[in-house]
Amino acid sequence: MPPTLKLGWLDRRFPMIRLDRLEFLTAQSELGDITHFRAGPFTVYFINHPDLIRDVLVVNADKFIKGRALQRSKTMLGMGLLTSEKEFHLRQRRMIQPAFHRTRIAEYTRAMTHFSDAMAETWRDGETLDIDREMMRLTLQIVAKTLFDTDVTKDADDVGRSLTTLVEMFNLLLLPYSEILEKLPFPQSIKLKKARKTLDRIIYGMIDERRASGEDKGDLLSMLLAARDEDDGGQMTNEQVRDEALTLFLAGHETTANALTWTWYLLSQNPEAEAKFHAEIDRVLNGRVPTIDDIPNLKYTEHVLAESMRLFPPAWAIGRQAVEDHELGGFKIAKGSTVLMSPFILQHDARFWDDADKFTPERWETQSVKEAGNRNIYFPFGGGIRRCIGESFAWSEGIWVLATMARKWKLRLDPNQKIGTKSLITLRPKFGMRMECQNRER
Repeated sequence: MPPTLKLGWLDRRFPMIRLDRLEFLTAQSELGDITHFRAGPFTVYFINHPDLIRDVLVVNADKFIKGRALQRSKTMLGMGLLTSEKEFHLRQRRMIQPAFHRTRIAEYTRAMTHFSDAMAETWRDGETLDIDREMMRLTLQIVAKTLFDTDVTKDADDVGRSLTTLVEMFNLLLLPYSEILEKLPFPQSIKLKKARKTLDRIIYGMIDERRASGEDKGDLLSMLLAARDEDDGGQMTNEQVRDEALTLFLAGHETTANALTWTWYLLSQNPEAEAKFHAEIDRVLNGRVPTIDDIPNLKYTEHVLAESMRLFPPAWAIGRQAVEDHELGGFKIAKGSTVLMSPFILQHDARFWDDADKFTPERWETQSVKEAGNRNIYFPFGGGIRRCIGESFAWSEGIWVLATMARKWKLRLDPNQKIGTKSLITLRPKFGMRMECQNRER
């Protein structure tokens, strides 16, 4: 077996539940490129080298399925794109892919700009806001409008709270025998069922309304409802449509909101980078809202976002479960074992990054995101055949929101705000992110 940390009995059995996950994985990585630990009755191999990551995500991807956490997420998300496997996943991905074509994303930018500008108009000079909550609300509105042609403003709080509950139930899903625990009347189980009921009410309502109207609005929901199975010509059931809609609701707003929150924080702590960022926006936009033609000219804004996702990748860990025995790094990975890799840990690794812990957007002037991805040292969107389908959507949304809102505002961290990470399904700020709005015309 590869090396492992020496821990107390309880920590040794449940390290990913009892200990700070990122600190634990950082300590594991110092033992070697491949290490192992126990998670209840399961064996987990942690890998931290680009060659090993390429082996699992690209070269031998057919020997692995999603890890236990996402498999257990089926209880919340059903058989959506994030949790489905093999042929069913490929079929669903083919049906959904057109919604993320670059011509579609160009159309989506109008909604991205509209909601960003509308939120910017509600901010007041000197006001202190929970920026993490603001970004969650904003990205929820954007994904609802762009992919489902729905305005969820009136339901935003209910939807946001329910989606947050799903994310925070991640710890429950990691527990051994959680299949049994979630059926018992524990407070967490009751809260989870309530959140799922709220989301089902809203999403099934969208589906019923669209089926009744028969209208094709050219959005993802219309595509899902019109899709036909290649084998028997059958339509997707309401449950299948619900699973895909809920998955994209969660993935489409949670990850981007966290990326934006961490970006505002990093800009506030790096005045030289922030000044350069604002100078580009002023030069390119001259006070107006961005259009699709501005994207090629907002290079530094793109570099700021890329560097933020290097330091604080929303998907901080990626897991795979072996469906057959596999040799990896000189060790036998037995069928049923879990392989874990962390964009957060590798993207802070000084072997592959100069000044690895420093926020340096300029590093992306000499190495593109694509080049770093091909080297498997940068993978905030995963890799291989399961690479995030919404990657181009997320890049466009992130750049649009930053550029639109930074025309008017810069954000300053509240002096009393503590900073820490909360590693659930995504990497959230542990203590929130309270920041003061400062009008740039001061």
